[in-house]
Amino acid sequence: MTSELSPIDKAKFVSAKRAAQFVESGMRVGLGTGSTAAWLVRCLGEMVRDNGLRIKGVPTSTRTATLAREVGIEVVSLDEAKWLDITIDGADEFDGQLNLIKGGGGALLQEKIVATASDQMIVIADVGKEVETLGAFPLPVEVIPFGWQTTQALVEETLVSMDVLGRDSTLRMNGEVPFITDEGNHIIDLHVKRIGNARQLALVLNQMPGVVENGLFIDICDRVVVGYGDGKVEVRDISEGTIATERLDFVESDNLFADLTD
Repeated sequence: MTSELSPIDKAKFVSAKRAAQFVESGMRVGLGTGSTAAWLVRCLGEMVRDNGLRIKGVPTSTRTATLAREVGIEVVSLDEAKWLDITIDGADEFDGQLNLIKGGGGALLQEKIVATASDQMIVIADVGKEVETLGAFPLPVEVIPFGWQTTQALVEETLVSMDVLGRDSTLRMNGEVPFITDEGNHIIDLHVKRIGNARQLALVLNQMPGVVENGLFIDICDRVVVGYGDGKVEVRDISEGTIATERLDFVESDNLFADLTD
């Protein structure tokens, strides 16, 4: 069935498959949201079923929770787990310092809470998500619905003094109505094109009334597992400054490839 996957999906699969090897029985595991994270959940579910892996998963969205339960992972809340051994999640962009833009799937608030409540965070991504400088992907900012247009105007005004190339923003939509996060908020996507100082921008945005959280993940990621369409995988460790390269064989699995709806 792997022959039916596109090169990007193969890259996502091998990155998820390799990252799953960091998970051990007894761990409390943060489960990310998005298409790459869905591969990770499937891989862990297969390990639960076939290898006797025993973990407690803390999902970062309702759709991840649904998938985790479907593949046999025990799901608990972050309050029940209290602290996590590891969180594995995707990213929309990552740079050489493993700083991230996340939130393309709309779950950035829960993703950041779970990631920062973990001993380590591992990002899984295809090589196309690597950038020299963050910002090409629209930066999500979660805002409360009350006065969101005023908040949007304030954000755009603030961008004037920031080291960015673009200052346009759009309210994320779900068809003809505003997109609503799991926490009942809206998302404003900032089309900044290039972020010269991501740390400064993240701090400034979160000081604004009406802003709940932004999609810049600074100094949170410990490793990134980068997948390629030919099965090659790179594990980059920011603390050790190492890059390990290996190749994973594609394994046919009816369980893993049964549902490709992401």
